[in-house]
Amino acid sequence: MSNHWEKLGLLYCPSDTSRHPKLLSHAANPLPILIYGDVYRIFFSGRDANNRSSVGAVDVDIVKRAVIQEHIQPFFENGPKDSFFADGVSIGNCYEVDGKRYMLFMGWETPQDGHWRGDIGRLVVKSDLTLELDSDIPFMASDEVDPISLSYPWVCEKEAGGFDMWYGSTATWDAGNGEMLHVINFASSADGHHWTRESLAIPYELGIAQAFSRPTVARDAQGGYEMWFSYRSGTGEKYRIGYAVSKDGKIWRLALNEVGIDVSTSGWDSEMIEYPFVFDHKGQRYMLYNGNGNGKTGFGLAVLTHD
Repeated sequence: MSNHWEKLGLLYCPSDTSRHPKLLSHAANPLPILIYGDVYRIFFSGRDANNRSSVGAVDVDIVKRAVIQEHIQPFFENGPKDSFFADGVSIGNCYEVDGKRYMLFMGWETPQDGHWRGDIGRLVVKSDLTLELDSDIPFMASDEVDPISLSYPWVCEKEAGGFDMWYGSTATWDAGNGEMLHVINFASSADGHHWTRESLAIPYELGIAQAFSRPTVARDAQGGYEMWFSYRSGTGEKYRIGYAVSKDGKIWRLALNEVGIDVSTSGWDSEMIEYPFVFDHKGQRYMLYNGNGNGKTGFGLAVLTHD
């Protein structure tokens, strides 16, 4: 039985009217939080005129596929100069520790005399779904395991206690074919605050899948793990959504031909698809994802069926 994602269409794209200067364009990295019934507040990373990303949100009924409310004000803005998120905030997912909900993000820096880079930060999600920075220092920064740049974290709580994390790490800016080698690594934690970085999670293949980003992980019916992510081949193609499977969350099999979703023949997601977020709602498995322009054309919704 293979996966097939039925595309349900574009859910939201920022309009040209009444835009906040921090949310002029893009709705990348969609992250849903259930409000009530079928309505989710879908947070996203929007951009200002200088391409610096901040966090916006829109409330959407995913069954009716209707926008309920578009929030004009940003929920969290990119940071001041010299902060680890001075040039952008790209959100990953949420998890809870001792009744407190956190939202993880990639903080961008683009120094004038150097290459852009990222660290992982953490926001506190308050009961009214407002966001507050947890700390002005990175939640996870570069170290001897991840010496160059970090990206998009995804955390799952384990049934037996503790937490797993999958996150992006740059091995080199050029793997010899003009494309970076940016892999997905694994880390674990007993308390959700302190993490042990363990090893490479997803196997990469130069020229096939070597620039990964934004993993989203779900459990399968047999108790194993499934992961969807963005990837580039290194041979000039734009982002596609990839797929991998694992029995334990640590050792993964790359299964790109089993992903069940690709670009459309025309329209808003005809050039690229990326930044998936997979979640379950009322017995259905859904995927939010971006299309052309790294989220400039907004985000859409797909539902999982089986062939």
